[in-house]
Amino acid sequence: MPHLVILYSGNLDAQTDMPALCRTLADAMLSISDETGAPVYPPGGTRVLAYPAAHWAVSDGGAAGRAAGGDGDYGFMYLNLRMASGRSDAIKQQVGQAVLAALKSHVAPLLERLHVGFTLQIDEGHEVFDAKLSSLHPLFNRA
Repeated sequence: MPHLVILYSGNLDAQTDMPALCRTLADAMLSISDETGAPVYPPGGTRVLAYPAAHWAVSDGGAAGRAAGGDGDYGFMYLNLRMASGRSDAIKQQVGQAVLAALKSHVAPLLERLHVGFTLQIDEGHEVFDAKLSSLHPLFNRA
C-alpha cells in the first residue's frame, strides 16, 4: 500500500495521457518524506491504477456547458488514495497537497478546453483482513 485508484469518464482517454498521469502521480507519492526524512511510501507497494467508465452521466447532460459556449461534453475524474493507518495528520495533508499539485499540473490544459470535475479523497485503511503477496518488495529491500 498505498493504492491510488482513478475512476474517470471514458471521454477523457482522448483528452489526456492517462498512463503519463499515473506515472506522474506515482512519482509524486514516492517523492514524499516523513518528519524523519524517511519515504512515506514503499516503492514496492505504491500503485496507481486508472479505470475508464464505459458509461457515465455528469451533471445536467451538457445544457449549461452548451449555454456557456462549450460543446456540452463533460468529464469527471475521481481519485481515491487508500493507505494504511499510522501516518501523522501533517503527513496526510502533505500527501494530499502533493498529489493534488501533480494532478493540477497534468490536467491544466484539460481544464482549459473541457468542463470536467475532479475529486481526490484519501482514506486510511481500517481493514478487518489484510494480506499481502509480493515479489516486488524484495527488489527494494536488498542490502
